[in-house]
Amino acid sequence: MHHIARWFGFALVAPAMACAGHKPPPKAAPVANFADGFDANVRRDVETLRAATDKYHELAAAEAAGYPTTMPKCIADSTMGGMGYHMIDRKSIDEKQEIEHPEMLIYASDGEGKPELVAVEYIVPYRVHPSTEKPPRLFGQEYKRYDQFNYWGLHVWAWRKNAAGLFADWNPAIRC
Repeated sequence: MHHIARWFGFALVAPAMACAGHKPPPKAAPVANFADGFDANVRRDVETLRAATDKYHELAAAEAAGYPTTMPKCIADSTMGGMGYHMIDRKSIDEKQEIEHPEMLIYASDGEGKPELVAVEYIVPYRVHPSTEKPPRLFGQEYKRYDQFNYWGLHVWAWRKNAAGLFADWNPAIRC
């Protein structure tokens, strides 16, 4: 996992981002807003993901489940937007592909300096699913190769709409 640590560089940002008292918006947008254009199976899977991760709007719940609550470096691209802050549950990095257990929770600022759960990322390391094989699949989607990190990955923007798409890497609305 040291290659993932290098990726994040363990840089810390605004300690205020780790405020455990952050609450989700009063009414989360319906799945149809995120999964428009996808079939009923994808919408069902996104609902399952949202039900399983809803508690992680509270950073204390994320920390209790094994996700760190010290924010790593925010990942952004000057032209494509951002990915946000990736919180990795290192214990879950294995061969399993479970909708209810993403390996990473992705947070972004809510505009007031507080963390907001916006997406998740699923990863499968090459050591359990070699890069020479067909990509793993989840949500009816093929995972993407991330050769620089030695894993397959799939982003799902289940909590903040992404104009680039539900399974896009970058979200043009995310700024670091």
